[in-house]
Amino acid sequence: MDTLAVYVENLYKVYAKSTIALNGLSFSVKQGEIYALIGPNGSGKTTTLRILATLIKPSSGKALVFGYDVVKEPLKVRELINYLPEEAGAYRDLTGEDFIEFMLSTRFKGRELEKTISEAVEISGLGRDLKRPVRTYSKGMKRILALSVVLASKPKLLILDEPTAGLDVEKSVYIRELIKKYNREYGITVLLSSHNMLEVEYLAHRVGIIYKGKIIGEGTPGELKEKTRSQNLEEVFIKLKSTAETK
Repeated sequence: MDTLAVYVENLYKVYAKSTIALNGLSFSVKQGEIYALIGPNGSGKTTTLRILATLIKPSSGKALVFGYDVVKEPLKVRELINYLPEEAGAYRDLTGEDFIEFMLSTRFKGRELEKTISEAVEISGLGRDLKRPVRTYSKGMKRILALSVVLASKPKLLILDEPTAGLDVEKSVYIRELIKKYNREYGITVLLSSHNMLEVEYLAHRVGIIYKGKIIGEGTPGELKEKTRSQNLEEVFIKLKSTAETK
């Protein structure tokens, strides 16, 4: 387990009215890899990411981030991660520039803070728009702004929920290349969820297919396609879901 960034074993999460979000979920993410969770809405992707980000607690089971228990040692976990939720909010009355500085000042000080702010500004590519209040930004601009902060902070584990949601094709390609670059150059481990199967196929070293709160298939995109005799990951998911429903 020493080489694992994420270790999840038999994880359950039951919400009010006995809604089962996670149903014995188990998977692991190796240090330095990009691992993608894919599945339909309501399959448990976001719940899993929020548990690993220490935002909610599981009902039972184990979840470790670099060996630290997310329930017992949340502060240790938070030092090692950065999390981008699907709907990443921003402080509406701050300018984009002030937002970047505020968010990064919680992690960095002095010259390191200045360097990280400059990096985030460059990543965002928002130029003069950074002088404007965040409330005037489009959804895509807010997404880029939030992504620039989490990437520039260079956490050991980057947790991304639908990283390119709301972005046009050009910006989506730009963000995918940045995720690959930061993974390759800085060894940042990435755990992401996405509905975009082409995106997952391009980015992920390994994929976990989640359905009704548990993993029903796992492997590299190539392994999954070969195993199920599929042309793409969408076809893989449909076949594995069909098999899971007949069991």
